[in-house]
Amino acid sequence: MNVSDAVAARISVRAFKSDPVPGAVVADILTRAAQAPSGGNLQPWRVYALTGAPLAGLKAAVAANPMGEPPEYEVYPANLWDPFRTRRFANGEDLYKAIGIPREDKPARLRQLAKNGELFGAPVGLFFTLDRKLGSPQWSDLGMYMQNVMLLAVEAGLDTCAQEYWARYPETVATHVGLPDDHMVFSGMALGYRDPDHAINGWRSARDTTETWCELKGFE
Repeated sequence: MNVSDAVAARISVRAFKSDPVPGAVVADILTRAAQAPSGGNLQPWRVYALTGAPLAGLKAAVAANPMGEPPEYEVYPANLWDPFRTRRFANGEDLYKAIGIPREDKPARLRQLAKNGELFGAPVGLFFTLDRKLGSPQWSDLGMYMQNVMLLAVEAGLDTCAQEYWARYPETVATHVGLPDDHMVFSGMALGYRDPDHAINGWRSARDTTETWCELKGFE
């Protein structure tokens, strides 16, 4: 599989089969992803991979605390403005439409949201953390590492869903992975094999045209 194919095939999968993923495969993906660039070669990522009983314990703790905890950072800016507000709203509406949940059915929407805490049924949960003293450039380095993980997963016949949802559970994640006090939770990621029959996996989020956000200057 070439890189273009992996980029085209990657989606945020929100319904997984329960089939286990071999630990050797997970370790290989995480190791090869570390070829990601980082400023000054700081390699700021620290990763925890959970499955089996450790992951079940984390899921149970999240289910027992549906309101979450004070997050260590806000995933979105307050009072989000356009075009970002419109994109986020449309994305949510399209997602719920794909699985037949109307806007007025708030309980069903909350149940779907809660599936984040179950990693959408994935057998592996990855948790990405970094030293609290690092800054936003290192956050972007971690994002590049995560992108490598997602593309390498596609190459291995697996699927993922990156979830900043886990920023809502910093204390719970820290407890269950043994995170040092000087590190913070940035994101989680579901890893496993997609359920090809689930309607939500047949949906893809829209992308604006290139002209909306890109200018090419000086080219013939």
